Amino acid sequence: MAKFEPTEHQHTRFNPLTGQWILVSPHRMMRPWSGQEEQPQRIDLAEFDPKNPLCPGVTRANGVKNPVYTSTFVFTNDFPALLEDVPLPPKSDDPLFQISGARGTCKVMCFHPKSNKTLPLMSPKEIRSVIDAWIKEYKTLGAKYCWVQIFENKGSSMGCSNPHPHCQIWACSFLPNEPRVKDERLREYYQNHGTALLDDYAKKEMMKNERIVIENPDWLVVVPFWASWPFETMIISRNGNRRISDLSQQQINNLSIVIKELTTKYDNLFQCSFPYSMGWHGAPTGDLSAQADEHWTLHATYYPPLLRSATVRKFMVGFELLCQAQRDLTAEQAADKLRQLCGKKHYSEHI
Repeated sequence: MAKFEPTEHQHTRFNPLTGQWILVSPHRMMRPWSGQEEQPQRIDLAEFDPKNPLCPGVTRANGVKNPVYTSTFVFTNDFPALLEDVPLPPKSDDPLFQISGARGTCKVMCFHPKSNKTLPLMSPKEIRSVIDAWIKEYKTLGAKYCWVQIFENKGSSMGCSNPHPHCQIWACSFLPNEPRVKDERLREYYQNHGTALLDDYAKKEMMKNERIVIENPDWLVVVPFWASWPFETMIISRNGNRRISDLSQQQINNLSIVIKELTTKYDNLFQCSFPYSMGWHGAPTGDLSAQADEHWTLHATYYPPLLRSATVRKFMVGFELLCQAQRDLTAEQAADKLRQLCGKKHYSEHI
């Protein structure tokens, strides 16, 4: 029997945040591809489009005119998934037909007035304004709602219907599935070990130095050992922060540098405007903020779909939907590729 090689032989890896396993099949990187290919996201967009409802001064579909903003701009989504004032459903005693109320609000945040300015093309100072706006909204919504989800869908292949640089912030009266499971797993680890899972994980990643992409005194960026998406990364606070509202001025400044460097590496990987879905997770807010939260560590996760090139993506279908997540490229291989890429200069600056 040949010796096990993680870059050649299939194996499974455990995700302690979800309690689920990931199938890793590195030998599949050799297979030919004749399936769907994506259209690379353009970076040569116009700075302003009078028909784009997210641009400054443009009137949106509901008749509201945007201000001529010069930095970030936040407004309530014109077509929200959650509303604040809706009737509650009747309670059900049937275990097979459970129903519960759901209230909340959905915000849209434009990062920049120019449509061609994605995060990797913005300066750290401009990204700092985005983080400041995240924190402001998080504090306001977190005072009322138990979960505030900041997330960005970048690129049409990740469901983004508008190329203008923006993110969304959804506030919920309930704890959604992913953070609920994560809260349970983090709490269990803390009860068993007396330390926070992601604090311990970050320290061990620093020792192993196999999956680190970027590091500075306040933040660690790694391809998680249990990553399911090809070039998935996690930004982890190294200062015991539990919520994004906990950040000091220095931590915000260093985060803006990390975000610019990471997103620049992403774009430089396949020399395209790299698509992804990303989001922040931290301790719950609202009424749940009174509960013990020492098991939480603030972190953001990036889920990019591209696998081999700017046109070939990973599809989470079939086995992934019916059994468990599966990846081809190992986390270590992905981290090595990202680590070696330049994060200071965007590839378009060479064009």
